Amino acid sequence: MIKLLVGLGNPGPEYEHTRHNAGFWWVDAAARRLGARLAAERAFFGLAGRAGHAEGPVWLLEPQTYMNLSGKAVAALARFYKITPQEVLVVHDELDLPPGQMRLKFGGGHAGHNGLRDIHAQLGSPDYWRLRLGIGHPGVKAEVANYVLRKPPADEREAIEHAVEQSVAQLDLLVAGRMEQAMMKLHPRLPAAGPALKPPPSAPAPDAPSGARTSAPVAPASRRGAD
Repeated sequence: MIKLLVGLGNPGPEYEHTRHNAGFWWVDAAARRLGARLAAERAFFGLAGRAGHAEGPVWLLEPQTYMNLSGKAVAALARFYKITPQEVLVVHDELDLPPGQMRLKFGGGHAGHNGLRDIHAQLGSPDYWRLRLGIGHPGVKAEVANYVLRKPPADEREAIEHAVEQSVAQLDLLVAGRMEQAMMKLHPRLPAAGPALKPPPSAPAPDAPSGARTSAPVAPASRRGAD
């Protein structure tokens, strides 16, 4: 079971609509679906709320520590309620996926994401679940810092919000820990391969006109040995 849903982002109105706050957008949507209210919790360094679920109580958290110190909030709540890393789902923006796509995965590296880096350090383990929400890549590594802190254009925001809606709709599977089923719902399906196409039949060679030579011409005899 997932007992803690974490969305990553930066606090403050100036960051509210930026790409880096996609995790906050997700937790806001999850709170609405679960009927939870987020409120400031000083002990957990963030906005937190608790929701009842058929599987048991679920906590939602938006760290207010700024992205680089996200682990401080996650670890504080997890330790207080004795939640293991395997019972945590972190939702964050993902440069390596286009807007509108998402991936659910367990464990792995932080891939340079500063929020994940700090969660790794504070939990003492990378073995927690992540939902990666695609925001696209600027194409140049030097532009990444500015890119994630800018608002996406309307079409990209719409695509990200669609991914948020699709994934929040699978909350029951996620909270129950039925991750394989959730992946089948969340990951894009590749089109099924169709039957192999047969090459068109080659056209028959035209009939040779009557009396025409059909055999290849005979090469002249070698003059080997002739003076």
